[in-house]
Order: sequence, then structure tokens, then C-alpha cells
Amino acid sequence: MTDQTFKRFKEFIEGTLGIKIPPAKKVMLESRFAKRVRTLGMESLEEYCDYVFSPEGYDLEIQQLMDAVTTNETSFFRESHHFDYLEKSVLPEYANQGLKDINIWSVAASTGQEAYTLAMVMEEFMSRTGYRFNYRILGTDISETVLHIANTGIYTEHQASKIPPVLQRRYCRKNRDPEQKTIRIIPALRDRVVFGKMNLMNETYPLGKQYHIVFCRNVFIYFERETQKKVLNRIFRHIMPGGYLFMGHSENLSNTELPLTSVSSAVYRKEGAT
Repeated sequence: MTDQTFKRFKEFIEGTLGIKIPPAKKVMLESRFAKRVRTLGMESLEEYCDYVFSPEGYDLEIQQLMDAVTTNETSFFRESHHFDYLEKSVLPEYANQGLKDINIWSVAASTGQEAYTLAMVMEEFMSRTGYRFNYRILGTDISETVLHIANTGIYTEHQASKIPPVLQRRYCRKNRDPEQKTIRIIPALRDRVVFGKMNLMNETYPLGKQYHIVFCRNVFIYFERETQKKVLNRIFRHIMPGGYLFMGHSENLSNTELPLTSVSSAVYRKEGAT
């Protein structure tokens, strides 16, 4: 990849997706885009670059480029201490307040495991305590490919192995064809979750509501500091006063001026009453 081609990709990715692309990531881009070059029967990354940014190619290929660039690492019950805190601290607080309707947002939903984990935690809390929440979960991502997987609720048995066995029995159904080695999240949970495409770099988010619980984990590590600040401010507007923001364990809000109070490891509460 020539320096000029790298620059064109870098400027687009950083400007459109907010993902920082230092020179050290040039090899990564070459590797990921090489697959598309072969698939499209092209001869070079330069040809691919010209195609992507042509009027015809942009409409047909830009989603493939974004899928190649974004990292979609996720799993069920990832960073499980967050779900423990949610079930043992946040939900009892909301129940004690008599709150009935809860809105939950999985900001970078990827293939949906985080959103479905949240649904399982909600169901387990209600089953254990007898308190009923009317909850809705929104999962957003920029990749249509991962959102399609999320909407199906179908995962490999290996992916599902992160779900505790007792919860697998309650909330998953194995494929009737044992050779497929897949499970599907039960309809009762899928009905609680809605997935939609959204770019965090947009100036405003078309959400129409505020959320009591927001999971935005391992997103800011890909952004430059100025982008982090802008995105955090946009997300902050959609958190209810008294609501909770869950970040990745390697992320922190030590330099933010927003009224967010640290209440646990990478968990923050927006000041104000719910």
C-alpha cells in the first residue's frame, strides 16, 4: 500500500468512524483489505481504494470496508463483574424506588451477546426477587453484518459456552440438527431487544429517549481524546439523571468535566435523581 493510499483510507476512517489509524496500523489495513481485493478480483490496494471512493464503488463497498476496519470482539458475560454489580446494586436500587419501566442501551452491540446477557440478568433478577420490570434493550452498532447476526440470536455452541449452564437451559435452545452445533436465544428474550444501525460520530443520535443503564465498553480505546470527549458528551445526554454508565475496564473518565460519579470499577452514575 502506497503512502498516499494509506492516507486516503486513514482520513476516511478517522473522519467517518472516529477510529484512530496511526502508521503502525498500516500493515493491519493491508491485511484486512487484501481479502476484499481478492474477492473483487482486483490487482492492488490502489485499485481497491479508487473503487471504494468512486460514486459506484462507495455505495456497493463502503459497508464492507467499515466491517473490515471495525473490531467486533464480544462475548456473553464479558467482564462479568459489571453484570454482578448491575444485579446486586443497580436493579435493587431501582426496585426500591418503585421504578417499573427501564430503558437499557448497549452502545456497541456488535453481534448481540452483551444485549442478550443484559436480558438474562434482568430476567434472573425478576425471577429471584419477584419484582417485575418492564424493560427494553436497544443494541446499536455501525456494522450491518454484525447487527444481522444479533437479530437472529443464533450463536455457536462455543460462543454460548460463556453462558452459565443453568442460564443456557433457561434462555437458549439447541439446534435440532446436532451437526449444526448452534443455539438460539429464546423468543421471550429476543422480543425484549431491538437492534439498529448507528454511527457514534454523528452529531446527534436518533434515540428519542434517555436510558437508565448504558453499556459502552471498550469503545473509547479506539478514539483519539478529542473524539472521546465529543462521543461521551453525546452519550451523556441520553443517560437519565441517576442513571448508570458502564465502561470498559481499561477506560476511565478521570479527565471528564461531566457530572459522573465513579461508583464501582468502570461504573459511573450520572448525578441527579432518577
